[in-house]
Amino acid sequence: MLLWNLVIVAVWHILFFILCIKLPTATFDASKGRYVARPWEQGGRWYRENLKIQLWKDRLPQHIGKTGLSKKHFSDASIEYIDEFIMETCRGEWVHLNDCLCAVVLLLINPLLVGLVLSFFVLLGNLPCAIVQRYNRFRLQALRKKMLRDLSSAKIGQKTVTA
Repeated sequence: MLLWNLVIVAVWHILFFILCIKLPTATFDASKGRYVARPWEQGGRWYRENLKIQLWKDRLPQHIGKTGLSKKHFSDASIEYIDEFIMETCRGEWVHLNDCLCAVVLLLINPLLVGLVLSFFVLLGNLPCAIVQRYNRFRLQALRKKMLRDLSSAKIGQKTVTA
Protein backbone atom coordinates (compact mmCIF):
# COMPACT_ATOMS: atom_id res chain seq x y z
CA MET A 1 0.00 0.00 0.00
CA LEU A 2 2.83 2.39 0.86
CA LEU A 3 4.52 1.78 -2.49
CA TRP A 4 1.31 2.57 -4.41
CA ASN A 5 0.82 5.74 -2.42
CA LEU A 6 4.39 6.83 -3.12
CA VAL A 7 3.84 6.18 -6.83
CA ILE A 8 0.64 8.23 -6.79
CA VAL A 9 2.36 11.13 -5.00
CA ALA A 10 5.38 11.00 -7.34
CA VAL A 11 3.28 10.86 -10.51
CA TRP A 12 1.01 13.67 -9.25
CA HIS A 13 3.97 15.92 -8.45
CA ILE A 14 5.76 15.19 -11.72
CA LEU A 15 2.63 15.83 -13.79
CA PHE A 16 1.94 19.17 -12.15
CA PHE A 17 5.60 20.17 -12.45
CA ILE A 18 5.55 19.42 -16.18
CA LEU A 19 2.23 21.22 -16.52
CA CYS A 20 3.57 24.33 -14.78
CA ILE A 21 6.50 24.42 -17.20
CA LYS A 22 4.32 23.92 -20.27
CA LEU A 23 1.59 26.44 -19.37
CA PRO A 24 1.96 29.91 -20.91
CA THR A 25 3.49 32.55 -18.67
CA ALA A 26 0.23 34.52 -18.86
CA THR A 27 -1.22 31.84 -16.58
CA PHE A 28 1.07 33.11 -13.85
CA ASP A 29 0.20 36.81 -14.08
CA ALA A 30 0.57 38.34 -10.61
CA SER A 31 -2.42 40.61 -11.23
CA LYS A 32 -4.77 37.61 -11.48
CA GLY A 33 -7.11 37.10 -8.55
CA ARG A 34 -5.49 34.00 -7.10
CA TYR A 35 -2.10 35.73 -6.79
CA VAL A 36 -3.26 39.13 -5.52
CA ALA A 37 -2.67 39.96 -1.86
CA ARG A 38 -5.67 39.56 0.41
CA PRO A 39 -6.36 42.32 2.94
CA TRP A 40 -5.64 40.00 5.87
CA GLU A 41 -2.15 39.29 4.48
CA GLN A 42 -1.20 42.96 4.97
CA GLY A 43 1.35 42.86 2.17
CA GLY A 44 3.20 39.97 3.84
CA ARG A 45 3.24 41.37 7.36
CA TRP A 46 0.79 38.68 8.54
CA TYR A 47 3.32 35.99 7.55
CA ARG A 48 6.12 37.72 9.45
CA GLU A 49 4.09 38.35 12.60
CA ASN A 50 2.08 35.12 12.82
CA LEU A 51 4.17 32.49 11.04
CA LYS A 52 7.61 34.03 11.76
CA ILE A 53 8.41 33.22 8.14
CA GLN A 54 11.69 35.14 8.20
CA LEU A 55 13.06 32.57 10.68
CA TRP A 56 12.46 29.47 8.56
CA LYS A 57 11.94 30.40 4.91
CA ASP A 58 15.63 30.18 3.96
CA ARG A 59 15.85 26.64 5.34
CA LEU A 60 13.49 25.26 2.70
CA PRO A 61 15.00 23.69 -0.42
CA GLN A 62 15.11 26.03 -3.39
CA HIS A 63 14.51 25.08 -7.00
CA ILE A 64 16.18 27.40 -9.46
CA GLY A 65 14.35 26.84 -12.74
CA LYS A 66 15.54 26.89 -16.29
CA THR A 67 15.79 30.69 -16.24
CA GLY A 68 18.27 30.56 -13.36
CA LEU A 69 16.47 33.23 -11.34
CA SER A 70 18.16 33.54 -7.99
CA LYS A 71 18.15 35.92 -5.05
CA LYS A 72 21.93 36.12 -5.44
CA HIS A 73 21.54 38.31 -8.54
CA PHE A 74 19.54 41.05 -6.84
CA SER A 75 22.45 43.46 -6.60
CA ASP A 76 22.12 44.28 -10.29
CA ALA A 77 18.39 43.55 -10.63
CA SER A 78 16.38 45.41 -13.23
CA ILE A 79 12.64 45.96 -13.38
CA GLU A 80 12.47 43.21 -16.01
CA TYR A 81 14.36 40.80 -13.73
CA ILE A 82 12.01 41.59 -10.84
CA ASP A 83 8.98 41.11 -13.12
CA GLU A 84 10.25 37.71 -14.20
CA PHE A 85 10.97 36.75 -10.60
CA ILE A 86 7.44 37.80 -9.60
CA MET A 87 6.03 35.59 -12.36
CA GLU A 88 8.15 32.68 -11.11
CA THR A 89 6.76 33.10 -7.59
CA CYS A 90 3.27 32.75 -9.09
CA ARG A 91 4.41 29.62 -10.91
CA GLY A 92 5.91 28.18 -7.72
CA GLU A 93 2.81 28.96 -5.69
CA TRP A 94 0.60 27.40 -8.38
CA VAL A 95 2.53 24.14 -8.52
CA HIS A 96 2.82 23.74 -4.74
CA LEU A 97 -0.86 24.47 -4.12
CA ASN A 98 -1.87 22.00 -6.82
CA ASP A 99 0.48 19.45 -5.27
CA CYS A 100 -1.39 19.99 -1.99
CA LEU A 101 -4.52 18.69 -3.74
CA CYS A 102 -2.85 15.29 -3.82
CA ALA A 103 -3.60 15.13 -0.08
CA VAL A 104 -7.33 14.97 -0.90
CA VAL A 105 -6.74 12.02 -3.23
CA LEU A 106 -4.74 10.23 -0.54
CA LEU A 107 -7.54 10.79 1.97
CA LEU A 108 -10.09 9.34 -0.45
CA ILE A 109 -8.22 6.20 -1.48
CA ASN A 110 -6.75 5.13 1.87
CA PRO A 111 -8.05 4.06 5.25
CA LEU A 112 -8.56 7.18 7.40
CA LEU A 113 -5.40 6.94 9.54
CA VAL A 114 -3.13 6.14 6.58
CA GLY A 115 -4.75 8.90 4.52
CA LEU A 116 -4.30 11.43 7.31
CA VAL A 117 -0.63 10.58 7.84
CA LEU A 118 0.23 10.63 4.14
CA SER A 119 -1.78 13.82 3.55
CA PHE A 120 0.04 15.47 6.44
CA PHE A 121 3.38 14.76 4.79
CA VAL A 122 2.20 16.00 1.37
CA LEU A 123 0.95 19.22 2.96
CA LEU A 124 4.10 19.57 5.06
CA GLY A 125 6.22 19.30 1.91
CA ASN A 126 4.22 21.78 -0.17
CA LEU A 127 2.28 24.29 1.90
CA PRO A 128 5.33 26.03 3.41
CA CYS A 129 6.82 26.40 -0.08
CA ALA A 130 3.61 27.94 -1.44
CA ILE A 131 3.50 30.34 1.52
CA VAL A 132 7.11 31.41 0.94
CA GLN A 133 6.40 32.05 -2.76
CA ARG A 134 3.45 34.23 -1.83
CA TYR A 135 5.43 36.13 0.82
CA ASN A 136 8.37 36.68 -1.52
CA ARG A 137 6.06 37.98 -4.24
CA PHE A 138 4.73 40.69 -1.93
CA ARG A 139 8.30 41.69 -1.06
CA LEU A 140 9.31 41.73 -4.73
CA GLN A 141 6.29 43.83 -5.64
CA ALA A 142 7.24 46.33 -2.94
CA LEU A 143 10.83 46.40 -4.25
CA ARG A 144 9.55 46.89 -7.82
CA LYS A 145 7.36 49.78 -6.71
CA LYS A 146 10.31 51.41 -4.91
CA MET A 147 12.57 50.94 -7.95
CA LEU A 148 9.97 52.57 -10.22
CA ARG A 149 9.57 55.45 -7.76
CA ASP A 150 13.35 55.93 -7.59
CA LEU A 151 13.65 55.84 -11.39
CA SER A 152 10.84 58.34 -11.72
CA SER A 153 12.37 60.77 -9.25
CA ALA A 154 15.79 60.39 -10.89
CA LYS A 155 14.29 61.30 -14.26
CA ILE A 156 12.47 64.28 -12.76
CA GLY A 157 15.71 65.38 -11.11
CA GLN A 158 17.53 65.16 -14.43
CA LYS A 159 14.93 67.30 -16.16
CA THR A 160 14.96 70.03 -13.54
CA VAL A 161 18.73 70.27 -13.25
CA THR A 162 19.99 71.78 -16.48
CA ALA A 163 23.25 73.57 -16.99
